Amino acid sequence: MNRPDIRAEPVDARATSSGAAAAASSGPLPLEEFNQLSPEAAERLLRPCLDIDRWVRVLIEDRPYARVADVIETARRAAEPFTDEEVEAALAHHPRIGERATGGSAEAALSRSEQSGVVADEDVQRQISEGNQAYEQRFGRVFLIQAAGRSAEEILASLESRLGNNEEIERSIVADQLREIALLRLAGVVAP
Repeated sequence: MNRPDIRAEPVDARATSSGAAAAASSGPLPLEEFNQLSPEAAERLLRPCLDIDRWVRVLIEDRPYARVADVIETARRAAEPFTDEEVEAALAHHPRIGERATGGSAEAALSRSEQSGVVADEDVQRQISEGNQAYEQRFGRVFLIQAAGRSAEEILASLESRLGNNEEIERSIVADQLREIALLRLAGVVAP
């Protein structure tokens, strides 16, 4: 098959400024096309999955990949470990759990999608809101949990449990949650 040289330009609209959110809404980008994206287009696709320069750079530099599983494994290895500074920078893009992300960024669209299944009654919503405030006062950052597939009650139970953690344990959990979110998002933007 004779394909045009697309390394200098995005393959399609899914790799433009709306990045991962567009890919998520129109379906994942085939691996072959991901491998052929320019570095800039690949960065626009990957950064909404996880806004950590080193992680994005490794995923781009290790192309081409033979299988999607190879992309995921590279992402997993690049995320071990995150520095405290990387975690704090990445958390700047995550809204409070239970609050709808605003704006048109790819990160906001992904967050809205991930939290869309979290439906809570008024009392649980109030408890999550109060828990968020207590968590931020205790740890100085937003409570982060991979919300996709979890009920509001499960999230609340985790929030309440994690409030009892010390800083070292909680820092490790936050990094793990950030990895889970990144890998989930990545699996949604690149396909076989």
